[in-house]
Amino acid sequence: MDDWDDFRLILAIARYGTLRSAASELGLTHTTVSRRLAALQARRGQVFDKVPGGYAPSPLGKALIEVAQEMEELSLKGERFERASNPDLAGAIRLSLPEAIAQYLLLEDLVEFSQTHAAIDLQIETSSRFADLDRCEADVVVRGAKDPPGHLVGRRLFPNCVTYHGQRDYLASTPPEKLRWIAPSPEARTPGWLEKSPYPNAPIVLSLDDVTARHRALVTGLGLSRGACFMADPEPDLVRLPGADPEPLQDIWVLTHPDLRDTPRIRALMEHIIQAMMRKKDLVTGALG
Repeated sequence: MDDWDDFRLILAIARYGTLRSAASELGLTHTTVSRRLAALQARRGQVFDKVPGGYAPSPLGKALIEVAQEMEELSLKGERFERASNPDLAGAIRLSLPEAIAQYLLLEDLVEFSQTHAAIDLQIETSSRFADLDRCEADVVVRGAKDPPGHLVGRRLFPNCVTYHGQRDYLASTPPEKLRWIAPSPEARTPGWLEKSPYPNAPIVLSLDDVTARHRALVTGLGLSRGACFMADPEPDLVRLPGADPEPLQDIWVLTHPDLRDTPRIRALMEHIIQAMMRKKDLVTGALG
């Protein structure tokens, strides 16, 4: 098989199990993927068997999947080398970081970097998902993580600390028995956070999986909340709850792929971010609260 498109099709179906999901991954229609799979199997033999709920690889398919994975890794490695080839402070950089860090910590610093390095095209993606650097989804990531992939290179900074806050007017006007919590969605909650809080018997009135929306609800006075010190402590209308000390949640990392570590524009961005974050260490760790 000498057609990379065939291998990409095989990988997508193997990874996602259905033609519809494979089509979404490849940016094609369901009909196109179905037609291409039929043509592929007419030429090469039975690569996938139809099973309840989707497709499973045949023995031939399993062998071809291994070859396709090797080809994909070579293709991605070539893309990384191509992105690393520019010896100047110029070219595109794809930066992935959480929306809260972008908005509340690094926005002005990233604008400053772009203004200083006009030849660098800084492309920023805000997402709660850890971008896959092996698959070239990003060149640099800033991420809170307990155990990031060990082969990535960069710098571990300091813990992102969280604690409990309430809005001043809400606390002043609400009797203790009427206090309510704003919380993350159930699957995202830290075990024991409510039991360790200053008001463990207060019920949860609102669950929000979006960090910034949860913060705005706190600032508005819709309830109590546990969140990042760097977001809540600077807010003049918010106060820490009694006995609420900062707790480390995850360490903050600035990371890139080893193939990109010596690229001048990548090094320049990572150093700029690291220096900016170090200036805000006390804010992030809750020392200024």
